[in-house]
Amino acid sequence: MNIRTKLILSVGILTGMIILLVALSVVNLQILTATEPDSPAAMPGLQRALLWISVTGGVCILASIVLLVWLPRSISKPIQELTHGIFEIANHNYEKRLDMSGHEEFSAVADSFNRMAERLAEYRASTLNDILAAKKFLEAIVNSIHDPIIGLNREHEILFINKEALTVLNLKREEVIRHSAEELSLKNDLLRRLVRELITPSEKKEPLKIYADNKESYFQASYITIMNTETDTDEPQNLGDVILLKNITEFKELDSAKTTFISTISHELKTPISAILMSLQLLEDKRVGALNDEQEQLSKSIKENADRLLGITGELLNMTQVEAGKLQMMPKITKPIELIEYAIKANQVQADKFGIQIEVEYPGEKMPKLFVDSEKIAWVLTNLLSNAIRYSKENGRVVIGAKHEDGTIEMYVQDFGKGIDPRYHQSIFDRYFRVPGTKVQGSGLGLSISKDFVEAHGGTLTVESELGKGSRFVIRLKG
Repeated sequence: MNIRTKLILSVGILTGMIILLVALSVVNLQILTATEPDSPAAMPGLQRALLWISVTGGVCILASIVLLVWLPRSISKPIQELTHGIFEIANHNYEKRLDMSGHEEFSAVADSFNRMAERLAEYRASTLNDILAAKKFLEAIVNSIHDPIIGLNREHEILFINKEALTVLNLKREEVIRHSAEELSLKNDLLRRLVRELITPSEKKEPLKIYADNKESYFQASYITIMNTETDTDEPQNLGDVILLKNITEFKELDSAKTTFISTISHELKTPISAILMSLQLLEDKRVGALNDEQEQLSKSIKENADRLLGITGELLNMTQVEAGKLQMMPKITKPIELIEYAIKANQVQADKFGIQIEVEYPGEKMPKLFVDSEKIAWVLTNLLSNAIRYSKENGRVVIGAKHEDGTIEMYVQDFGKGIDPRYHQSIFDRYFRVPGTKVQGSGLGLSISKDFVEAHGGTLTVESELGKGSRFVIRLKG
């Protein structure tokens, strides 16, 4: 029965009852009017008329109440069922179905709703299968990676981890998935180091030494931030991080072998070089015999090249000490002026050769003393001053000096040569790096070793340079 039929039926019943009540009242009124008031039949007739009118009126009222309750309810019930079904679908309950066979107006809507719910259920089932298949595929990829890998969300909860990482961290999969890495790190030293580096990255990332595969292994940690660029907002969203541990044990062993080889060769070279220099000293001794001009020139050339070779072997030995972690520090109290005077004395011959004037800038007030390995810091100043002389024009000048500011002692060497391109300000401290176009000979190790020596004292070595205006190298140490 549709709503229109219900309305017509309800209005018809109410109308019929009203007509019946009016007709009954009119008939009884006519009967009472025709009866004499003093007649004995008047009172019973009146009572009978009131009874019929009351009964008929009660029936009408009862029918009205029934229609008042039944009609709105019969109309609102299918609407409520439809609304409830929509809420169920919104809550992802795609198994919900509607049965409105008794409501002609809503039967078509119910059929459409049921078809939609069926399609959504099929889509969810297929999508869920695709997601599960993709998840298994990704897990297979992650587990097939031979390097340890850990994936975390923005709250640093572990979302995935492969077998290699579980082995290295000595953890079980059920103990880590969907657990906070920060909480797990409280009982795991290696994970604590990884999480700490993730939260507060350090500038210099040292390899991690881990006992794995029944031997000491070295891993280099890489931290990859996962960003979602396919968003409606202008800024990409941070989805989490991935920690990848690259096994560099093989390269570390090769590097160690290289360091040992260079150290051995350097030691072996120092002996014949020293013998060559001693032989040259004997040749230059007038008591043995005088040398002619050509012999003296050859002797001078041999001495210069032997000194240069001796300097390179010394740099190689210093480098191997730094790489092997065997840099021995013997600090003592030293005045900055003593280090400067040592560097000037060591480079005076070279400065005189090129006509370079060395200027000293030293404050008149008392300078604090340094507690450093004077031999190594003096070596750094000597190397910086030697570079400044080599890269200066003939008959030019270089400046070496020191100053004290806010508890820090700065020692600097400045030249007025062609300067260094800003693109290479960081690269010049790398081993074997040479600025493109440089014609001055060198091993490319001096600045790298100098930086290592200064940083071993907790200080810094920086450069300030502009093309055409020269360079200024600054050592900063705590006073």
